[in-house]
Amino acid sequence: MRVTISHDKTKQEVIDAIDRSFDKAFEADSGLPAKLTVQQKSWQGATLTFAITAKVGPLSSPIKGTVEVRDHDLTIDADLGMLGNFVSESTAREMIGGKIKGLLT
Repeated sequence: MRVTISHDKTKQEVIDAIDRSFDKAFEADSGLPAKLTVQQKSWQGATLTFAITAKVGPLSSPIKGTVEVRDHDLTIDADLGMLGNFVSESTAREMIGGKIKGLLT
């Protein structure tokens, strides 16, 4: 799944906002039929690599991906893993895109 979001902040402002609030944004009510827990996040330059666990009932599935911040937009690439069987890609794209947009306001 890929989502591109435009922004009007400096690259560093976007990196700082995402870094500061990423865990809370995904661990709060996600709007998905899954409980999300951030397992790992690390920055290399302007690219965040992350791993989130999505738990649906007794099943859990990793979601892995990157957020690449550029001067006027950012791109999220994520492998939804097994969660893709429970949630459409468009729903996940709206939810994840909405969470990241929320970090930038």
